[in-house]
Formats: sequence, structure tokens, C-alpha cells
Amino acid sequence: MGKEHLAIVGAGLCGTLLAVRLAQRGFKIDLYERRSDLRKSDLSAGRSINLALSDRGLKALEMIGAKEEVDKLMLPMKGRLLHDENGQTKLSPYSGRENHHINSISRSGLNALLLDMAEAHPEVELYFNHACTSFDPEAAKLQFRTESGTTSTKTFDRVFGTDGAGSAIRQSFMARSNQMRFDFSQSFLTHGYKELSFPPTSSGDFAVSPEALHIWPRNDFMMIALPNLDKSFTVTLFQAYEGIYGFDSLKDDSDITHFFNEYFPDAVPHMPELVSEFHENPTSSLGTIKCSPWNMGDKVLMMGDAVHAIVPFYGQGMNCAFEDVLVFDRYLDTYGSDWNKLFKAYSKERKVNTDAIADLALDNFYEMQDHVNDENFAKKRALEMIWEGETKDYNSKYSLVTFRPDIPYRKALDQGRFQDEFLLRAVDGISTVEKHHSDEIYQKLTTALQHFRQQTD
Repeated sequence: MGKEHLAIVGAGLCGTLLAVRLAQRGFKIDLYERRSDLRKSDLSAGRSINLALSDRGLKALEMIGAKEEVDKLMLPMKGRLLHDENGQTKLSPYSGRENHHINSISRSGLNALLLDMAEAHPEVELYFNHACTSFDPEAAKLQFRTESGTTSTKTFDRVFGTDGAGSAIRQSFMARSNQMRFDFSQSFLTHGYKELSFPPTSSGDFAVSPEALHIWPRNDFMMIALPNLDKSFTVTLFQAYEGIYGFDSLKDDSDITHFFNEYFPDAVPHMPELVSEFHENPTSSLGTIKCSPWNMGDKVLMMGDAVHAIVPFYGQGMNCAFEDVLVFDRYLDTYGSDWNKLFKAYSKERKVNTDAIADLALDNFYEMQDHVNDENFAKKRALEMIWEGETKDYNSKYSLVTFRPDIPYRKALDQGRFQDEFLLRAVDGISTVEKHHSDEIYQKLTTALQHFRQQTD
């Protein structure tokens, strides 16, 4: 391919990965970011949430040759460690296969690594503190305002919008919604989130086990904690805005300490700055964005949160955005420089699958919050752990999503929901799942799955 001049608006995780890959393919890239260079500035308190990197994201990072460096930033987590209100814990593995785990990784650390790779490539120019103020998608013409207030306008061969949930590129599509029949929806949970922390212990160690994602499920709300390389934990409280213990009600120091002592007693000793962090760190909303189309002709295409922001409860937001780039790279091989066909085919495939992971993430919100304590759910998971450990054929819904990048999200959703519904019915009324139950249910499920696949393939 020739050396076309491409603009990428948004230098977050998706945009920097895309910039590196397109530069590796021989394109000239201008990468714009409205914020300052995160490698040279402090992150805002409460905005540095770490992420769960799994197989789909790792596959994309392998594509650009970053896997070895990324490995140094990761902490493997083998399962969910559930904390009840009495401080008792129970490990729920992510899979029955010992090699299956997800990885805690710093958002800023990974973004910095990708920025370093982009900056080191001779075909990439980075522009920080450049806010996109105007975009003409028909002409691929962008206007930017810098931190000093100056403006500049530039025209490109093509523009990629990877500028997040508040995308300026998407706004230009919405302004033309009538002429291009642009559909857009944004829905919010009644819950928001606030980031807190466990610092390292006085001896410089982890306060709790670093080999798990910790969850305190409390029906209408929950708290999770992921380990960091510096031996701290990023702790995130998810709860409703309204209600007696909603974010809107927890204002006084005494209310905050009473709430945490009542519902998270084993966590409080690890949170010496609880009250000050609760007051100082922002409460952020949780929402889902879906829209269509993602492209306008052969001049502009959007990716990542700009077109499919999701809630974080499957740990797939970053992985999904990285998979966007991986799939786009595959379509480049198929369509070459026929950008119109490429953009349409790519958008059609990804739209179906990103809608699916958005729905799955909402499913998992309710599962993590409440169902992990349900008896039938526990029996279902026990069966799945046995089957995944003993066979190569069975994959739980979680494994289909997290550990099978060869299976599209849409197929993982359809098959995973079918399995869950079948198994929850099968274990209902069984007090203890014995070996003969396991064998009998597995045979019935295998037959049912064969019929299901025949109908859906």
C-alpha cells in the first residue's frame, strides 16, 4: 500500500495501538490527543483505574510485537476471591483449566508503553493538548485548538476517531444524523463508581492476596479490588446514587465509616485514607453507548469507546477495543486500498459483536453483584469447573468470552446464555452435585448444544 496520510483522533489505548499498527503497515500517521502527555503529567485522583487484560487484548498486543514488554506490567489473577460480610472468603476460579487467568494492568502504564512505541516509529507524529473543535467528514478536514488557544486546520486522506465516549468525531456524525440516518443510544446504570485504594502494608507487601480479583458482593452494591505492581490495590465501589446508602447520601465522615464498617469490615483495616479518598475522588457514571454507522464513506471510521462504550463488569472494554484493531488489520489484508468496502465490512462485523459484549457486561454486573452468592449459580459453576478441567470441549460463558478469542462475542453470548439457562434448570432441586449428576447433566447438555448449534450456525 502507498504511504497515505492518516489522522487518528484520540491517543488512548485504542488510538495508540491503531497508530502503531498502521505505521507498521507503512502509513504516515498524525496522532492527536486533547489532553497532555500522560507520561509527563500526574493523573487526576480517582481516574487511574486499572484494567483486566485477557486473551483478546493480548492477541492484539502480540500483533504489534509488544507482548514481551506488556508481560512486565501484568499481575495474573486466577479467579474471584469473594468476601462475605463476616470476612470469610471463597475463591471462585475463572476456569477449570489451570493456565487460564486474567491480568491486572495499569491503564496509564499500558498507554505509556504504546505511546513510546508510537513515538519511536518514524511514520508517527504525536500532538498533545490538541482538542478537536471541528470536523468535516466529507473532506476529512480537522480543526484543532491548542492549550495556548491557537487553532490549526489540516486535511488528511482518512480520519480515524478513537476519542472515547465523548467523541468529537461522533458528534460530527450526530450533527448529520438526518442525512446519514445515524442511530445513537446512550443508557446509564442507576449505579456509579468511586475509586479508593489499599496501600501496601507497613512491611511493603500486598494487603491481601495479589493472585485474585477481590469482590465484596452485597446484592444492590459491591466493591472490587485489583492488584498493582507497587503492591497497592485499586479498589472500586459500585453502588446506586440514590437510597439510604447511595452515593448521594454518604456525605458525613461518620456515615462513610459506618457504611464501610457494616458492609466491608475486613477491608476497612487496609484503607487508612478511606474517608479522605471518599471525599476527594470523583463519583463517575456507568453507561453504554451504541451507534451506527461507524463510517462515513471511505473518509472516516470510528473505533473503541467512541462507538461502543460499555460498563466494566466483564473486564472487556479495553480487550474489545484492542480486538477492533486486530479485526481491522485482518480486513486490511482482505480489501487492501478499497476503503469503502473495507469500512463497511469491518463495521458490519464489529457492530454485531460489540453490541453483544455490551449486553454481556450488563449481565455480569448482576451476576457479580448478587448471583455469585446464589446456591444454584454455585452448583452450576462447580459443574463447569469440573468439565473444563476434564475435557477440551466445554467452555463456560465466561471462558467463551475471556479465553476464546477465536469465538466472536455474539456467538459467545448466544451459546453462553443457552448453557447458563440449561444448567441452572438442571441443578435446581439437587442439594449436592454428585459424580453421577455431573455425568448425566453433561450428556444432556452435549446433546442440547448440538441441536442449538445446528439451529444457530
